[in-house]
Amino acid sequence: MSVPGSGLPMVVPAPGLPARVRIHEVGPRDGLQNEKTTVPTEVKAEFIRRLAGAGLTTVEATSFVHPKWVPQLADAEALFPQVRDLQGVHLPVLVPNARGLERALALGADRIAVFASATESFAKANLNRTVEESLAIFEPVVARAKDEGLHVRGYVSMCFGDPWEGPVPVQQVVGVCRALLDMGCDELSLGDTIGVATPGHVRELLAALTERQVPVSALGVHFHDTYGQALANTLAALQYGVTTVDASAGGLGGCPYAKSATGNLATEDLVWMLHGLGIDTGVDLGRLVATSEWMADRLGRPSPSRTLRALSHKEQ
Repeated sequence: MSVPGSGLPMVVPAPGLPARVRIHEVGPRDGLQNEKTTVPTEVKAEFIRRLAGAGLTTVEATSFVHPKWVPQLADAEALFPQVRDLQGVHLPVLVPNARGLERALALGADRIAVFASATESFAKANLNRTVEESLAIFEPVVARAKDEGLHVRGYVSMCFGDPWEGPVPVQQVVGVCRALLDMGCDELSLGDTIGVATPGHVRELLAALTERQVPVSALGVHFHDTYGQALANTLAALQYGVTTVDASAGGLGGCPYAKSATGNLATEDLVWMLHGLGIDTGVDLGRLVATSEWMADRLGRPSPSRTLRALSHKEQ
């Protein structure tokens, strides 16, 4: 699990942490949707295959959103058949509504995600609806997906702060999370969409969710690194018992509807920390770094991942 030939990172376990963490890789969807240029379908498919080859067992493949809103992912129908038969890899796809679900079902998707907001401002900007209206739209989508035997993830954005509203009350976030679970979501991803969370805030939200009978086993965390807090926040979540962490290879992505959002937590940076703590991820860091370098070359710009840059420098 360490860098080949280096023995690093040195493994020093810490008490109270999980033995294994599942990384929910979002680079092909959440990462590429924020690129200014559209990546060719064949490159996206190869990206997903390389991520799977590096040991990532959950790779969010694409989004069945109307091309008008996310033109970078307009090729979902062409892309998904190229990767859906990958062995040992879950390939969830984002669906915004009933039409998106039908498109995903037609291609054989067995895992979907819906995307809710904890704040009214972001719900309006991202979904053009109120929070209550968006939840009402998701309810029949989730019900139909469950009837079809699909696994459903619920994303909750702006859990820790909103660029228009500022601080977001914890109980407001809990209410949206509870509504998504009650309608049938199997897991929730708590999104720090603009990267303003700090570890104490993370623990407070997780404690409030626990008080409302939201099981920690159903929670994942999705941090952006705007203020350099993503790894610290991840560690706080792990200490609370969270075992699912979203990350993006090479630190790709932001949010097209929240301009202050910078890149996602880089998968390489996450893996370096987890492996140093003796936490199993199943990821081959060397192959992951090579994959992210390959994608950075195709995008024509360097990756923001500190681990990737450090390891690339050592190889020169």
